[in-house]
Amino acid sequence: MNENIKAVAIRICDLREIMGYTQQEVAERSGVPLEDYVAYEAGERDFSFSHLFNIASTLGVDISDLLTGESPKLKGYILTRAGKGLAFDRRKAYHYEHLAYNFRDKKAEPFIVTVEYDPTGAPKTAHDHEGQEFDYVLTGHMKIVLAGNEVYLGPGDSIYYDSSIPHAMYAVETDCRFIAVVIK
Repeated sequence: MNENIKAVAIRICDLREIMGYTQQEVAERSGVPLEDYVAYEAGERDFSFSHLFNIASTLGVDISDLLTGESPKLKGYILTRAGKGLAFDRRKAYHYEHLAYNFRDKKAEPFIVTVEYDPTGAPKTAHDHEGQEFDYVLTGHMKIVLAGNEVYLGPGDSIYYDSSIPHAMYAVETDCRFIAVVIK
């Protein structure tokens, strides 16, 4: 398995043990099936963004703590130059670039997300997490499925929704790049 995934898994396990939680407690509080959580913590399975976000919240840390092993340090402002955000891939066909990973006490998590076009149109597992989300399409076209409802967006279109609603994003015809802001 990818070394980055194993490093995140070790951080999660260490934090869980420090907090005095069992695997079952973290899984339940994070809304992750126990079998999946055990595989995540063992570094045997890649994390969906939603599950990683929920686990970080359960453990009382910033998602950046899990991704990098370092707590955000900056306060006041953070400048992120084009292409210089914290890049990470979660699940096949999703690429994330965190635009404020080193800012302390964030109330929102801003990302540039690229969803790869899949010509097979294979169904994706919908995920959910606490909070709300704002997505703004930069390039390409996206289909977002929210609790079974399909919404199509093109460049300049945006959607704001309760992210506890199970959702999945699909690129339509070509890769889709969008800004996603997850509000805690």
